[in-house]
Parts: sequence; structure tokens; C-alpha cells
Amino acid sequence: MKLSTRSRYGLRAMMVLAMSHVDEPMMTKEIADRQNLPATYLEQLMLTLRKSGLVIATRGAKGGYVLARDAGSITLAQIVEALEGPLDIADCADVPNCCLTPNACALKEIFNSANTALFDIFNSITLAELAERQSAKELQGSAMYFI
Repeated sequence: MKLSTRSRYGLRAMMVLAMSHVDEPMMTKEIADRQNLPATYLEQLMLTLRKSGLVIATRGAKGGYVLARDAGSITLAQIVEALEGPLDIADCADVPNCCLTPNACALKEIFNSANTALFDIFNSITLAELAERQSAKELQGSAMYFI
């Protein structure tokens, strides 16, 4: 399973908002520039995140987006599900004629276990934790020179 660009870009945009540490709105173009994302596509994603109650939009010259609540209370699962729908690697109900006896399907049990594990991992990581991890990675990657 691969996450779509919707989820990957949306996660990166939300991470930028969490890392900004300011309560002032950030314009989509600035978020896009920081993550090298297409601004017009990102605007569509931000609208979806706004409708899901994860960000708040402000209009005007100083407008943009801010997190709707503390980054520590937003999980990666909430972001991905807002953009993609339920975190399912496979849903037998979506496949016509998947099997004759769904209650006796071993694959269905395996898929359900994988879905649960995936959700649990994404639900256990908050946006604040993601931002902290990213900050630590960026600090590791920057060389320090002393004279």
C-alpha cells in the first residue's frame, strides 16, 4: 500500500504549521515553498483539512491557515483519514464477488489485522511528535563549524 500524494502533501503541510510555532496564519504559498509542493494542489488539500476541522482559514492580506487545535491533539491518522477516508489496505466489501463466504475468509482476517496495525501506528503519532522528529532530523543534517 502506498499513501497518495494527497496524504503525503497534507501531512507535510500540517507539519509546517506545527513547526511554525506562531499563531499567525500562514499562506498556502509559504507552506508550499517550504516543502516544495504545488501551491494550487495544496490549496485544495487545505480546504479539505479545513472542512475536517483540522485547520482554520483566515481571509485577507494577513490571512492563511493555522492549526484548529494543539498539534499534540491531532494524530497522523486524523490527517490521513480527512484526506483519504478510512485507513484500509483492503476492504473486501468494495470488491464484487470477492469470495463466496466472507465469514470464512482467511484473507479478510489478515486484511483486518493489517488495517488495525496501520491505524494504530498512525493514531499513536501526534502532529507535535512529527514536528519534533522533523526538527531533530534537520538539526542532525546541519553541520556545525567552530573556530
